[in-house]
Amino acid sequence: MANKIISIFKPKKIKDFNPSGLNIFTFNAGFKKKDKDLLLIVFDRIINVCCVYSKTSTPSAPIIWDKKNNKGKAKALIVNAGNANAHTGNSGLKIIDKYVEALTQIIECNTNEVLVSSTGVIGEKFDPKLIINKFKKLNSKNKNSLLEASNAIMTTDTFPKVSIKNVILDNQSFKIYGIAKGSGMIQPNMGTMLVYIFIECEASKQLMTKLLKNNLDNTFNSITVDSDTSTSDTLMMFSIANKKINFNKKNFKILNNKIFELMHDLSLQVIKDGEGVSKLIKVNILNAKTKNQAKKIAFSIANSPLVKTAIAGEDANWGRVIMAIGKTGENINQNKIKVLFGKNIVCENGSISKKINIRKLDQYMKNNIIEINVKLNSGKIYHTVYGNDLTFEYLKINADYRS
Repeated sequence: MANKIISIFKPKKIKDFNPSGLNIFTFNAGFKKKDKDLLLIVFDRIINVCCVYSKTSTPSAPIIWDKKNNKGKAKALIVNAGNANAHTGNSGLKIIDKYVEALTQIIECNTNEVLVSSTGVIGEKFDPKLIINKFKKLNSKNKNSLLEASNAIMTTDTFPKVSIKNVILDNQSFKIYGIAKGSGMIQPNMGTMLVYIFIECEASKQLMTKLLKNNLDNTFNSITVDSDTSTSDTLMMFSIANKKINFNKKNFKILNNKIFELMHDLSLQVIKDGEGVSKLIKVNILNAKTKNQAKKIAFSIANSPLVKTAIAGEDANWGRVIMAIGKTGENINQNKIKVLFGKNIVCENGSISKKINIRKLDQYMKNNIIEINVKLNSGKIYHTVYGNDLTFEYLKINADYRS
């Protein structure tokens, strides 16, 4: 695998803490040469969980296994990084059966109370003993922190992704927190690569389903690195249940807003760590007829290799934006389109703008974050999608991924 570069968007300081209600263990199981590659979380008791998975028609073995077995309760989570256990047939499911069965005997729970995830190379099988052999080290001396958990699930990520928010409801203070991994093969069609969110209050599966439904579309379902939806996309939300809250309309709204902040933060960390990224692209579609139209056009622009390479080269080639809008086939009037890079107008009324200022435009393109604002002027709907540029580093990372 190619040497990792350090993202220019790497957080200066990542929050960390040791949560209560669960025990975190991380190991090097042998999927990677030296880094931690196995995460095991054991909850103090059986808790509620809500899961959302990739809509891919080629799902990984863990997604197939989880959807078949889990009924909304969890005692443990097992995540390995370095091997996706995807497109491995029935053998991949049997691998999971073996290491889950070994864990259930140790922590004394049912098979359907264990959740699994895998990320890494597709199509390669592994010996379940890689995971099973680490179970004998499950003791209080080996417990790890949230940041260490995030480190253990990384593949081509250049930094761990952690977010922690404080919530106050009915004079009770508690935390919601989450970890994520993702850098390449990202245009989620549900959540994102791997995301685990924990709520330190009692929440039913139904309530967590509503929280995810409310916030997925504008967070994890509005980011793209390379337009590729992974076979392993998984998002899980766990209720640690340390606090009991009356979720009336006011309290739900407060928690919902905090969940959005957490999911938005994690999704932006994923996109900022896109493979080889040198610039973040924020595409705002304004005055669209429908949400679907706005989102379709936004993704078309953010995913266009020609737009992405122009941004990487600091070239305000707005013609490529017009091209990306048109290839969607959406029913729009091109004479009403107005495009701006940041606040710099480039075209309007069907042609180049008379107000275009090349000097200011060239200066703006040197920024690390580029906003492309498209006003369709045909409705009142808007949508934002985050993407990034396409560089030589992206090619190097993915050309050497298996070597």
